[in-house]
Amino acid sequence: MQHRPVLTRRALGALAVGSLLLTSACGAGSKTGASQATKVACDVTPPSAATTVNVLAYNSSAIDPFTNTMIKSCQSGNLTFKHDPIDFAGQVQKTAATLTGSSGTFDIVETYSLVVPKYSDKIVDLTSYLDKYKDKFKLGDLDPTMLKGMSYQGKLYGIPTQANITTFAYRKDILDELGIQPPKTFAELKDAAAKIQSSGKVKYPVAMPLLASGDISTRFMIGLFSQGTTYVDPTTKKPMFDSPQGKKALQSLKDLVPYMDPQVTTFDQPKVQQQMFNGTAAIAEMYSGRMLDLVQQKNSKFYDKFGFMTPPAIESGGKPWATVSVDGWSIPQNTAVDKDLLFQITAASVSEEAGQAAVPAAYPSRQGLATSDKMPWLDAVKGTLAGGAQTPPMEKWTADMQTATREFIAQGVTGALSVDEALAKAQAAAEKVLAAAGS
Repeated sequence: MQHRPVLTRRALGALAVGSLLLTSACGAGSKTGASQATKVACDVTPPSAATTVNVLAYNSSAIDPFTNTMIKSCQSGNLTFKHDPIDFAGQVQKTAATLTGSSGTFDIVETYSLVVPKYSDKIVDLTSYLDKYKDKFKLGDLDPTMLKGMSYQGKLYGIPTQANITTFAYRKDILDELGIQPPKTFAELKDAAAKIQSSGKVKYPVAMPLLASGDISTRFMIGLFSQGTTYVDPTTKKPMFDSPQGKKALQSLKDLVPYMDPQVTTFDQPKVQQQMFNGTAAIAEMYSGRMLDLVQQKNSKFYDKFGFMTPPAIESGGKPWATVSVDGWSIPQNTAVDKDLLFQITAASVSEEAGQAAVPAAYPSRQGLATSDKMPWLDAVKGTLAGGAQTPPMEKWTADMQTATREFIAQGVTGALSVDEALAKAQAAAEKVLAAAGS
């Protein structure tokens, strides 16, 4: 399951909202709530005076376990916490607000990999704290990929809590009845969708988060990842929107439109999840943090009919259609609370006990805690990671580029523009973003 620092060319508030919504919240709106709280050891140096720590973290099944465990475990004596329920959009707005002034409202802020570069001059470099407390809190057991996903230019800006990995869920009963194997390529996905649709079982069998004001940017990016490239060619330093890979990425999405709900460009991940709950989709792409909700009987009568698979590649032999979004705790530079204390609190919240308490709602940052018996989708997640799934480009311009190009990607998907026209416009917009960023 995203925030904004110093901006190069857009107003911070507008960019914060726009850019943050470009990537679906890692589980925002999910149905598994605060019951995951577990009290664990919180071996922090207690403050000598009364101290209140204000925590900003949106509510979701993947994030709540770490928030609730932190507060339940570390609140004692002079140390108290304040955390109000909030949705992802609210977090986006409050994060932008708390980081802009000389003094902020929050002391610990939930962030994620995409926005770390943008906020790097507004949040604390935690590298020295990691070295100082590595042994005390056994931070050497944190997943290196997740640490990298919270770093920028070799400096750590967040303690990772968990990662969301693109995962496909499907109606195993429908695919089995129709003799369909879980698709491994987009060609196979299209064929499977056509067969399900023609059977009359599901009118629009494929569900993907293609929200035109947000998620669609990430889907195009994932299409580039699947072909072994990214937004900007590392050699030529030119955007890749109008490249052959860009055309293939956009065309692959457009080819699936006949098999998706006509309102798909209004669908974020919660709506995709709802389609699976309701039985109005048979194959869906979501973050792994949403899988637990699918297998809860209280959420859907199909709870025991879901299967999980590593996302297909655009072409045979390619990388999975996937990305990795790492969530973590960051400390605003403008907090008045002792930063050493705040780091200790965040480190305690990702202890082995805390990570175990978060499973299966989250894929925790501490290695070796997730097991298939608790997370039926774990094999799919591991397949995605083994296939080379990566975080968004850790660059300050990434969010700006997505914001500037998403309307053209959406128009290319819906047919308002041809694929070539859409990518030409997106290319021009991306070049302007790079020029403004000095890249």
